[in-house]
Amino acid sequence: MQEQYSPKQIEEAAQSFWDENKVFKAVADVNKEKFYCLSMFPYPSGRLHMGHVRNYTIGDVISRYQRMQGKNVMQPMGWDAFGLPAENAAIKHNTAPAKWTTENIDYMKGQLKLLGFGYDWDREIATCTPEYYRWEQWFFTQLIEKGLAYKKVAAVNWCPNDQTVLANEQVEDGGCWRCGTTVEKKEISQWFIRITDYAEELLNDLDQLDEWPEKVKAMQRNWIGRSQGLEFSFGIEGRNERVFVYTTRPDTIMGVTYIAVATQHPLSIEAAQANPELAEFIAESKLMSTTEADMATVEKKGVDTGFKAIHPVTGESVPVYAANFVLMDYGSGAVMSVPAHDQRDFEFANKYGLNIKQVIKSTDDNTNIDLSKEAFTGKGILCNSGEFNDMDFDAAFDAIANWMSEKGLGEIKVNYRLRDWGVSRQRYWGTPIPTINKADGTAVPVPADQLPVMLPTDVVMDGVNSPIKNNPDFSSIIFEGEPAERETDTFDTFMESSWYYARYCSPESTDAILTPEANYWLPVDQYVGGVEHAILHLLYSRFFHKLLRDAGLVDSDEPFKRLLTQGMVNKDGTKMSKSKGNTVDPQEMIERYGADTVRLFIMFTAPPEQSLEWNDAGVDGASRFLRRLWALCYRHTNAGTVGKLDVSSLTSEQKALRRKTHETIAKVSDDIERRQTFNTAISAVMELCNEISKFEDTSKLGLAVEQEALESTVLLLSPIVPHISHQLWSELGHGDNVVNVSWPTLDEAALVKDELTIVVQVLGKKRAEITVSINADNKEMEATALAHPNVAKFIEGKTVRKVVVVPGRLVNIVAN
Repeated sequence: MQEQYSPKQIEEAAQSFWDENKVFKAVADVNKEKFYCLSMFPYPSGRLHMGHVRNYTIGDVISRYQRMQGKNVMQPMGWDAFGLPAENAAIKHNTAPAKWTTENIDYMKGQLKLLGFGYDWDREIATCTPEYYRWEQWFFTQLIEKGLAYKKVAAVNWCPNDQTVLANEQVEDGGCWRCGTTVEKKEISQWFIRITDYAEELLNDLDQLDEWPEKVKAMQRNWIGRSQGLEFSFGIEGRNERVFVYTTRPDTIMGVTYIAVATQHPLSIEAAQANPELAEFIAESKLMSTTEADMATVEKKGVDTGFKAIHPVTGESVPVYAANFVLMDYGSGAVMSVPAHDQRDFEFANKYGLNIKQVIKSTDDNTNIDLSKEAFTGKGILCNSGEFNDMDFDAAFDAIANWMSEKGLGEIKVNYRLRDWGVSRQRYWGTPIPTINKADGTAVPVPADQLPVMLPTDVVMDGVNSPIKNNPDFSSIIFEGEPAERETDTFDTFMESSWYYARYCSPESTDAILTPEANYWLPVDQYVGGVEHAILHLLYSRFFHKLLRDAGLVDSDEPFKRLLTQGMVNKDGTKMSKSKGNTVDPQEMIERYGADTVRLFIMFTAPPEQSLEWNDAGVDGASRFLRRLWALCYRHTNAGTVGKLDVSSLTSEQKALRRKTHETIAKVSDDIERRQTFNTAISAVMELCNEISKFEDTSKLGLAVEQEALESTVLLLSPIVPHISHQLWSELGHGDNVVNVSWPTLDEAALVKDELTIVVQVLGKKRAEITVSINADNKEMEATALAHPNVAKFIEGKTVRKVVVVPGRLVNIVAN
């Protein structure tokens, strides 16, 4: 064994061994318990950042640990390769997105290999390849045929700079999340998938996910936004049509003093034809952000449409206002407004001089309701509500709902905040939507035998203009003997990332989207990724899995059994970013310290769910520990002949080290398996190494005890620092590959103590420690304490008045 630790040499050798022997190739085996570990795949940006390193290190540690538990582990890796960032970067560098993406994949793959991640590279996928997106296109055509995908004209967030649709979550402070350009409202034809058909199941099945963080489940519940309320209608004076509204507070219906409708509501559009102020207001509203956060803080504005609504209960006439806080794509695009009992409605009513009518009073006589200052939004007892007076919320809910139902004006209904998933994007670098627009205006799916619809990759980019939009070679076709056009929109890249986990189970299948083997691996046992994906990616993946299930392709309800959302990597108290100049290059760290040091630092510095503060001194400390571990093994291999471990003949010092070894095995096993607190597991191993370094027994039996301690140390650390563990396992005399060795076995007998260390005090001050048999009685402990040389020195010439023995802990001698 060489004396000095040489990470570069050791890591290259280990990685070569793993590659040459395909150590991490996963093969289905029904006779073995499987474990599918997956980290969220990266967008191929060109270089790994420390967030990537943390995510993939956590996943790799879990994978290697589960392999040592005897499970059949699959850990794949691939590339989320489509999307705007790649396209914009290609435009910037004057190249084609396909070429730019492929080069980045090759480079990043090399970086991942340098870190020693145990991936089955035979399962590698890239979402930009026809082999992948062919099946996505095929599945979408199946959804169309089942009525689960449809096309309609819809108002969307439009970025005029990037020339594409943005989801509400991609609009920040009224601007595009990527370029900052002010977002416009635009009506265009879009493809949607009916995720709302699965809203109730998506909500209820969260209860199955008992190994998901509660905060993530809460975020999804809030996003789905189930509510039960009353849907009813108002008539419009002078017209036959009715305006439908929905409320979770039927008890406040008698307090409606105006109706607010979206600026895109038909009443608003019609009224604007003769009202320049309203027309200008509608145009202004098109530039407004419609994200939930922005809508909550935007100044509430409106314009009277001139229409009057007829209250369904009282018959009173109330004005209809076009308002910027009502969205056309939520419900019917109209809301009832009760300014006495809703703060937003209250502020709007005061701004425009509208009536405020109290219909709820508090059940607490001490509650002062002052409607000149603010709305009273609590539940209470109805007043000024005719036949519904004096009812509480529940009674009023039922009574008013029944009244509406009997009159044919309304019914109890469950609503969701969740909206159908718009999957159309207008840019080039994405999966072509596999539909054909016929001359009669209908859109039909591309037949299966004509899939995939290939995205041309040999293109010249002209700014943000999609090269397939006006390319007749791509779009113009003959379909069923008639001229037709291919759809030139591409899929939202959430489509690719919503089912990639399943394709890893059948990556080479050319005959089906998934093979029967997929159900051996699915669902994913451990999913690792950032909490920023807690809503959309995870929700869409859960939805897609249920679609696959209902198509008979998978036999589980949920895609991810256990979820770990790792924290960010910070430096100087803020998230690492190029703009802040506080990034750390992983490759530079690997070249300087070695991959194992980087992995150890990542896993030791913070629990995975918490943010990690990058600290150069901490990296140095991780490197020192690995050098120290190497030195301990070097000392041991040169200390002499290792004897047989005869546990019946151990000295007290040998027993102590062996006890520490097995205490460490117990703690590390619990920390990783149950708690996933890898930092405390590493700390426990470091404490064991401290004890090994103080152990100087070079007898054959002593070296046998030390051998067990070092072997356990290497095995416990091998998921975290696999390269040095690979080498040290060999240096400790083993011919097998450490990655195939089982997790160390706990010997419960080694934890049993047959001796105790007792503190001895003289007049309350500690003067010695004594070792006694665990069965020693008080007299024996007293005699041993009094006989200790240091104790004898402090009681010399004094009279021992009393000896107090606390069994198993303390002997206190009182002398004067």
